[in-house]
Amino acid sequence: MPTPNMFILYVADAAASARFYSDLFDMAPKFESPRFITFELSAGVDLALWSGHADQLDHAGARTAEVCLNLPGDPAAIDRQFEQWLARGVKVVQEPHDAVFGRTFVVEDPDGNLIRVAPID
Repeated sequence: MPTPNMFILYVADAAASARFYSDLFDMAPKFESPRFITFELSAGVDLALWSGHADQLDHAGARTAEVCLNLPGDPAAIDRQFEQWLARGVKVVQEPHDAVFGRTFVVEDPDGNLIRVAPID
């Protein structure tokens, strides 16, 4: 059975978004073209930023998705990550709080795509 191996975020400016994600996650792109840039998340799994033709998709409803960074450690590890990103000027959508699955917070990229930080389950 095939397994999903690429997750695509629609962005207005692929190069600008790539700089944002490179800084946020301290990683370099694996592949770059003017409107499509990928980052290798693990062997065979990529995060792609695409600025081409999202307006041509037939939307049945609003897209609601998040990129999630699961961190090991105690709730203080989540708070430390929040403070690091806050110092970089990342836009906060939801401040750190305790949810049913543990400490978490949500920020957004320049295009409004959500990025959640949460503990490893």
